[in-house]
Amino acid sequence: MALVDASGDTPAVVIALDGNQIKRRSLMGCVKRTLYVQEAMKNKEFEKCIEARGRSFAKNISIYKTLSKLSPSQTTTVPHSVSFIFGVVAVGAPACGANAAVRSFVRTALVDGHKVLGVYDSLAGLAAGKFQLLEWSDVHGWTGRGGSVLGTKRTLPQVIGLSKLAASLEKSPINALMVIGGYEAFEAVTQLVNSRDEYKAFRIPMVVVPSTISNNVPGTDFSLGSDTSLNEIVNICDRIKQSASGSKRRIFIVETMGGYCGYLATLSGLAGGADAAYINEEHFTCTDLQNDCEILIKKVDNSEIQRGLILVNEKANSHYNTDFIYKLFSEEGKGHFSTRMNILGHMQQGGSASPFDRNMGTKFGMKAAHFLAKQCSSLIQSEDTVESAQDTKVSPSGCQLTPTTSPDSACMLGVQRKEIVFTPVSVLITQANPEKRVPLNQWWLKLRALLKILARHDAVYTTEAEEDLLRSRSSFSFSDLTV
Repeated sequence: MALVDASGDTPAVVIALDGNQIKRRSLMGCVKRTLYVQEAMKNKEFEKCIEARGRSFAKNISIYKTLSKLSPSQTTTVPHSVSFIFGVVAVGAPACGANAAVRSFVRTALVDGHKVLGVYDSLAGLAAGKFQLLEWSDVHGWTGRGGSVLGTKRTLPQVIGLSKLAASLEKSPINALMVIGGYEAFEAVTQLVNSRDEYKAFRIPMVVVPSTISNNVPGTDFSLGSDTSLNEIVNICDRIKQSASGSKRRIFIVETMGGYCGYLATLSGLAGGADAAYINEEHFTCTDLQNDCEILIKKVDNSEIQRGLILVNEKANSHYNTDFIYKLFSEEGKGHFSTRMNILGHMQQGGSASPFDRNMGTKFGMKAAHFLAKQCSSLIQSEDTVESAQDTKVSPSGCQLTPTTSPDSACMLGVQRKEIVFTPVSVLITQANPEKRVPLNQWWLKLRALLKILARHDAVYTTEAEEDLLRSRSSFSFSDLTV
């Protein structure tokens, strides 16, 4: 698209990654920055080198220095006279990167002079009071571990009993709560927030850290575990296709997880070179399936491909499910190709977390700890109001915290474009489809056109591709180029 937009007078550009967005940058500007870094290195001006690499690079170094020590640093970012006790609980299905987030959360809190109680066995453990004080060494080695060390379940507060959870929180010294998980974690905190009028124990700061392979949580572009899952799916699909290296003309139908969210099917289809990817967000009919089958027959007969790949989201269609699609392609493709079906199942959750999920989990954990500390600090009562305050909670440093019902005290932590933001769960309720448990707006759906174009479906999707091209042109100007 950069070449299409360019003319003879257009300055040269570099296609670069800025946060999680692809940007065009001035080539000469990038060269100048590179030469600046080289000169700074030569003069041993390392602080300038770090600054020139950008804010993200500087933050990564700071996080590494803080969390990689054998014990908490003696230099804290807040006075020890102000300290709080945070709780951390996992809700929903396990996802890689969650343990890295908990490790970062615990160590950041300890560095800042706070304490963390790990809640084992999810919300059931919270109701039963299964707490353990987590020290620095307790979370050693958690970064790359898959699953959930604390234990996680899908059971929601209303099922366990709001009164039981409230009674347990009332007895506990917890001043704020971090809930890590997928859509169930979002639902859990929403239920607690909606019950604040009835149960005063829920009037504490809360933060949700998104962690699910489905990437179906509102308020964030990415969730922990989704990158690891994509890596697993693509690697498995590559091995599946390799298994037919001695066979010609074979089509593989592969089912992915994700519930009603087609993120895994779409992104793994892009990465794995799939010929089609069927998802619930994009309605398809039996005629569409037959047309796709005819396109595959032409590809095979013209020797364009020897092995094809079709991905199907597990809830793409209640009638045209994976088994139906497999049987249809098997029957219609007779004499042209053979068909095999694979349901990947829980192996998609991955073993060890990918580097991306480890790093994002580490950043999420640190941001969550700082958010809860800031919220708790804002609730500290002044000496003039302490005597008249009722139903307050006391921190380890003796500060009395005013119960809060503010929407900003219960937020979803998320990545939006290239920023980490906090959005109140009360706002996100209006931005989600509770029936299908997906956000109303999903950024990755824009990639569907690219998936179809690369699969040679040009006769069907040319108009859609042109619309995307025109939209991108209208939103870009070369005057926006920055160094």
